[in-house]
Amino acid sequence: MHELSIAMSIVDIARDAVEKAGAREVEHIELEIGQLAGIELPALDFAWSEAVRDSVLARATREIRHIPGEARCMECQTTFPIQALYESCPTCSSPFTDIIHGKELRVHALTVH
Repeated sequence: MHELSIAMSIVDIARDAVEKAGAREVEHIELEIGQLAGIELPALDFAWSEAVRDSVLARATREIRHIPGEARCMECQTTFPIQALYESCPTCSSPFTDIIHGKELRVHALTVH
């Protein structure tokens, strides 16, 4: 379950931010998770409760922004939504695409106090 290691990495990021700000804990955290990032949200939810226990995130509210998948065809430059990593262009059927959104996995913002 790589979601546990992801949750623990988020705890590390939050702990560093709290220390840097001279704060005590995180009040709110905003995450951006792309549709194509390979994260199983139920597994992340399950791992989250264990990872944040007794940490600076223990009492924080969590908000997740879901980023839909989007690609650009490298042949005809069409931009189109995608549901999976390897989808052909709907305009020219080219398999050569560049993913421009959907693989994000980042801490967007933290509110500390």
